[in-house]
Amino acid sequence: MDKHRVLVVGVGSIGERHLRCFQTTGRCLVGFCEPNKSLRSTIDARYEVLRSSADLDGALQAKPYDAAVIATPAQLHVPIACRLADAGIHLLIEKPLSTSTDGIDQLTRVAKERSLAVAVAYTHRAHPAVDAVKRSIDEGRFGNPLQITVTSGQHFPTYRPAYREIYYVDRKTGGGAVQDGMTHMVNLAEWLVGPIDRLVTDADHLALPGVTVEDTVHTLARHGDVMGSYALNQHQAPNETTITVVCEQGTLRIDYSCMRWSWIQEPSTNWQHETVDVLDRDSLYVRQANSFLDFVEGTAEPLCSLSEGIQTLHVNLASLRSVESGKWEKVGPKTEA
Repeated sequence: MDKHRVLVVGVGSIGERHLRCFQTTGRCLVGFCEPNKSLRSTIDARYEVLRSSADLDGALQAKPYDAAVIATPAQLHVPIACRLADAGIHLLIEKPLSTSTDGIDQLTRVAKERSLAVAVAYTHRAHPAVDAVKRSIDEGRFGNPLQITVTSGQHFPTYRPAYREIYYVDRKTGGGAVQDGMTHMVNLAEWLVGPIDRLVTDADHLALPGVTVEDTVHTLARHGDVMGSYALNQHQAPNETTITVVCEQGTLRIDYSCMRWSWIQEPSTNWQHETVDVLDRDSLYVRQANSFLDFVEGTAEPLCSLSEGIQTLHVNLASLRSVESGKWEKVGPKTEA
């Protein structure tokens, strides 16, 4: 099979990672477009690419691409996706899918009409511990889920030192902890126990220097009959995430810092642990890239489908509404049209 030709749109830190990790799969040739001349030159010199272009016009005229990764600020995702979809190009779109519902119906319609593979890059779904828990729940090994609790935090200045200079500073471009960090957590939880239909969120800026957007978020949610609780901050010293799912016949736990998932089924017994192999952050992106290419080839389902990404977008918007209203908010398109 000929190698896929993949266009990366935007090569900031995440876009560069996508470029590098798609190349690592060995299954594709990669080009990119980037309007920042200095950044474009740096990335062009660092990697062997098909071509670098300043804009989409140049990229689409110069080389025939069959797939693209959109890694621009979030408010640009859907307009770019619609244009690429019109050209018949399969899409992997960075999270969050957007900062509003504008253009979502058009993207959905064109993707369906052109039979395109469209996925959203919620990378946590590529984590092997998450995959193991997902399979255990789907197989019914522990009975139906009843409750999910997510606790997550990290020191943002250490892991994203340029946060003051990028999209993160403004909610309109996908910034703030609700759309940046918490969106990963709710998307992961929706994959495990089902979609959120209502929630209440409290969020505030407590500690992160140089910005005014929220850096701490607490959310209570209902995934149908399943109760959910989420707490996340972007200023604590430890880089830790734990996800605990209480089921009818046992409790499961994902622990990123220990690189394992665990389960316990009887009171007064010990946790059972299974370690997973995550060499570095790139390994999750390589796994996501391979999954997307499998999806394009029709041999697998996407890690996160377009419809699932739209659902999580509605959760983001409902959370932001709840922060302003101080009330429970329903999740769904009719309230956000």
